[in-house]
Amino acid sequence: MKLIPDIVARLDSHTAWRRDLHAHPELAYAEHRTSDFVAEKLQSFGIPIVRGLGGTGLVGTLQAGTGTARIGLRADMDALPMTEQNEFAHRSQNPGCMHACGHDGHTVMLLAAAEHLARNRDFDGTIHFIFQPAEEGEAGAKAMMDDGLFTRFPVDGVFGLHNWPWLPPGEMMVRAGPMMAAMDIFEVTLRGRGGHAAQPHMAIDPVLVATQLVQAWQGIISRAVDPMEAAVLSVTQIHAGSAWAVIPDEAVLRGTVRTFNPAIQALIETRMRELGEGLAKAHQCSFTWRYEKRFPPTLNSPAETEDAARAGRTVFGAQAVRQDLAPSMGSEDFGWMLQEQRGSYAWLGSGGAGNCLLHNPRYDFNDEVIPLGASYWVTLARQFLSDKNKRDESKRDEKISEPGILHGAGAPGQSPSA
Repeated sequence: MKLIPDIVARLDSHTAWRRDLHAHPELAYAEHRTSDFVAEKLQSFGIPIVRGLGGTGLVGTLQAGTGTARIGLRADMDALPMTEQNEFAHRSQNPGCMHACGHDGHTVMLLAAAEHLARNRDFDGTIHFIFQPAEEGEAGAKAMMDDGLFTRFPVDGVFGLHNWPWLPPGEMMVRAGPMMAAMDIFEVTLRGRGGHAAQPHMAIDPVLVATQLVQAWQGIISRAVDPMEAAVLSVTQIHAGSAWAVIPDEAVLRGTVRTFNPAIQALIETRMRELGEGLAKAHQCSFTWRYEKRFPPTLNSPAETEDAARAGRTVFGAQAVRQDLAPSMGSEDFGWMLQEQRGSYAWLGSGGAGNCLLHNPRYDFNDEVIPLGASYWVTLARQFLSDKNKRDESKRDEKISEPGILHGAGAPGQSPSA
């Protein structure tokens, strides 16, 4: 690997930053301490910042040279509503909240890259360091965009990076097209008529309908969706009743749908509602339906994916950059950014320290990965800006050489003095 020596030398400091953030996790749109931490670091590097995008989000901007190319590098900052089960010194100090997905590490990798680039302004163009709130199911990316992220900080490409315990440190994965699935959520309320469990004929049992509906919905995936298409429908909550011998008035079902194809997404939503309404009517229950499209699929654009892969090959070596793995049915709100801007989202191997995977109560980010991710960010920014400036210069040269432009000439067939 060709890591940046200055970043490697700072590992102890960067590890201390990461563990401080891990000990003080904050949930979506409440990342106040985290945002203050990031702001203080960026300002200490001499990087101007703008705060308040998407609530607690912020952007630091660094410029050098005369190039007009612009790149956005994004890290997420929020934690999960989970109780940490680790016992080490930097475990969460906020009960019911922990960094179980590595966003503390993502934040520090981007801070480490910003620190190095601020000290070594050997790039030509503009880098926007985007620190985003509320990735965990709450669409902080869209909130930042609604506050004018890309109109206030225009980019030619935007890039994201997520630690991936299923890959060893020193490997990364990126692919053009689908990388992460769309995330939809649903909630159904079935209202019947409560009664004594020993006299079910006197009641209208919503629990019976709920159990039938869960099974019927699985038939959508197995019988209505093309088997060559990827789709997941998971009921993750059923809430009903509070006593042994009482049929409750209502049952509530909640869960998620994951897809890549908008047509399949629409098909599943329609069939879920039709089956719910039909079963509820057949059993004389009322049916209340709520369906939200939280995240679009994360779809990487081809040219920017090659930019990401090339930076990865530069840092980790050609064999370490995987482009052959299947996309994940997990979701990422970076998909919102890729709906508006060209860009790419990659996975960085982190090795599953302690055999704990993402969203596990014993998860902890692998600090040895910090210089890997930071070196990747620096290399990507330098290469992308350089290549974009060269392409822009080539286009300007082509335009100058066109008839009517060269040497101040007029329209084709017209003399300069006409």
